[in-house]
Amino acid sequence: MPAPDLGTDELTLTGRITTATNATFLGSIGDAAVVYKPIAGEKPLWDFPDGCLAHREVAAYLVSEALGWNIVPRTWMRDGPLGEGMVQLWQETDPEQTAVDLVAVDDVPETGWKEVLQGQDENGRIVSLIHEDTPALRRMAVFDVLVNNADRKGDHILAMAGGHRYGVDHGLTFHHEHKLRTVLWGWIGDSLSAEELEGVDRVLLGLEGELGSQLAKLLTAEEIASLAARCARLRSAGVFPAPSGDMPAVPWPLF
Repeated sequence: MPAPDLGTDELTLTGRITTATNATFLGSIGDAAVVYKPIAGEKPLWDFPDGCLAHREVAAYLVSEALGWNIVPRTWMRDGPLGEGMVQLWQETDPEQTAVDLVAVDDVPETGWKEVLQGQDENGRIVSLIHEDTPALRRMAVFDVLVNNADRKGDHILAMAGGHRYGVDHGLTFHHEHKLRTVLWGWIGDSLSAEELEGVDRVLLGLEGELGSQLAKLLTAEEIASLAARCARLRSAGVFPAPSGDMPAVPWPLF
């Protein structure tokens, strides 16, 4: 059987993710399982323009591709049963793995994990927010800085078999103002590796060519200029940034 044409073959809805803030559906295109977020189902936000979240999800995929790190599953714009929207290939996670967790403060592992913050759970227990200390998550943290991700929750990181980590739900990205809210703060002040710096360089170079042309169909000129400025600042600093500004440093809820 030939592979489905993901851009034109019929998109059939199979379910709905009811916990999502915006209308989010499960579907299929031939034998390919997908997530579908129609623009018509996007709720208005006070700080992002209306009707643009799907475009930002696709833009995040394009930056992921330019980095070369396969952070965002294949994502594209197309028509569907509820109109134009974002479609993304569905990913089956490994239920035995987790990349971000809440644990009792005395149970933070000594190695392999980074502690982000401490707080109280609903029972008054002191807990720690932790995440893996892995190259895959470091790359995702770099990606989040570049795209100015305002909503990197723990459940937006998909733990895959074999150790790969996908990032999803990138509608709140690319704002021209600083909006970075993430659970991945474990490397503040650490130097970026040569591989990470090379990824930033690939995005900067791409913005002068094909990547810039593709993003111009999805983002404003001001947002693209702000992306380039973030790349340049991170490249110049050469270290993972710390939280700044008046925005909360982490999203809420955390998961």
